[in-house]
Amino acid sequence: MTRSFSIIKPAYLKQRVNELLHLSQLWNLSICVSLLCLLNACAVGPKYQRPTVNSPTEYRFATNTTSTNLTTSTNSLADLPWWGVFKDSVLQDLVYEALTNNYDLRTILSRMDQARALQAQSQSQFLPNVAYGGEASRGRNMFLNMPNLNGGHTLSGFAGGFEAVWEVDLWGRVRRMNEATRANFMATQEGRRTVMISVVSGVARAYFELLELDEELAIAKHTVESYRQTYKLFNDQHTDGLTSRLELDRAQAALSSVSASIPDIERQISLKENEINILLGRNPVPISRKSTLAQQEIPVDIPVGLPSSLLERRPDIRMAEQEVRVANAKIGVAIGDFFPRIGLTAFYGGASTELNQLTSTSANAWSLAASTAGPVFTGGRLVGQYRQAKAACEEAKLKYQETALKAFCEVSDSLITRTKLEETYTHQAEAVRACRDAVDIAMERYKAGKASYYEVLEAQQQLYPAEKTLSSIESSRHLVIIQLYKALGGGWSLKDSEWIKAAGQTPK
Repeated sequence: MTRSFSIIKPAYLKQRVNELLHLSQLWNLSICVSLLCLLNACAVGPKYQRPTVNSPTEYRFATNTTSTNLTTSTNSLADLPWWGVFKDSVLQDLVYEALTNNYDLRTILSRMDQARALQAQSQSQFLPNVAYGGEASRGRNMFLNMPNLNGGHTLSGFAGGFEAVWEVDLWGRVRRMNEATRANFMATQEGRRTVMISVVSGVARAYFELLELDEELAIAKHTVESYRQTYKLFNDQHTDGLTSRLELDRAQAALSSVSASIPDIERQISLKENEINILLGRNPVPISRKSTLAQQEIPVDIPVGLPSSLLERRPDIRMAEQEVRVANAKIGVAIGDFFPRIGLTAFYGGASTELNQLTSTSANAWSLAASTAGPVFTGGRLVGQYRQAKAACEEAKLKYQETALKAFCEVSDSLITRTKLEETYTHQAEAVRACRDAVDIAMERYKAGKASYYEVLEAQQQLYPAEKTLSSIESSRHLVIIQLYKALGGGWSLKDSEWIKAAGQTPK
């Protein structure tokens, strides 16, 4: 069968435009009525309120300013950018590379993209869902798949048009869903901040531990050289018959014992370099360093700020709060499921038995409809969902309060650790000086024949562990600054772009 298509005339187009305008007026009227109802209605469910936290008036151990110059004020170490705390140029380059390539940060960025897409999906429910469709059919006693007896004739049918469906958010269920997805996105942003400060502190911690291992290696090599000289002295005297074989063996044992520690320290250095490389997102390579542990600057005055401000500074606390907001909004969603859902539907198109008549006036089809549907009996499903949402919200509140409590404890732990480390360092430095003096005096007495080899070996054996302990304490003095900076929510005032861009512009 051959079909012809007619040319659409201007008069016909004018008539169809008028029909569209009339339909648009009806649609706009229905939208305005729905929006009026929406504005007069309140979203179901409880309004969000921040869970109460029993914040201390001041941090424990922050009032002891005698030896550490810790000060409690509105200022905080966390107000400084990370490059203002870690001033080693090599460390700054390492942190900059980590913030650019670290896999944990790249993973959290993917999670943020997912959360942003979920929020967009939720926001789309505020707008009508418009779709198009068309159908062509041919059959006997059938018209568009609907029974239509026509004397047994075989006919064709064509239909097409646009349909718009919109749920009127009269109870605020959709608004609560959007609130939950928006808070979820904010939580992922705070999660990214948490990962950022963790990466910065992780790189700094591993770098200072690497410098400590360098210091231990230097101490071990220096001690080996000292023991080697002692062994040579004993060996010369043993050759001359002035000392026994016992003195020589004791000197050899001391020399070999310290020499055996050098390969293990070198192994630890390689492992620590690999740990840094993982944080930097690159394959294992040597880590360059231009300064020693003793050359690293330690801040003298460290303001910690007020405990109440910690709730605003720590990204993990802010993330926990957003999770409470998500759980609170889901209670509203659960309550909204108890109420009927009101929808508006509009259709505009055409239907005809002839394809060339589909755009004619007689084939014009449109409709406006409103619908409502609600639950009558669900067997306790909706009640269970509501109770689950309330319990989940209570869990989120407890988690938020626990996170805040742990944050206060972490700051206090860092403060007392720094205070006691300063005292320990002072005493250990005195012990090292005394041990070095004892070695010099014992060696002079031995050469003068006024002391036995036991005095020399004993003095040397006390010096080596004392120097190692001092190096470990020196490293801990730097690590506790990192711990305190992280515990206070360091870099909280920086914008996301400033974490990386400013790093590349830091003067070296």
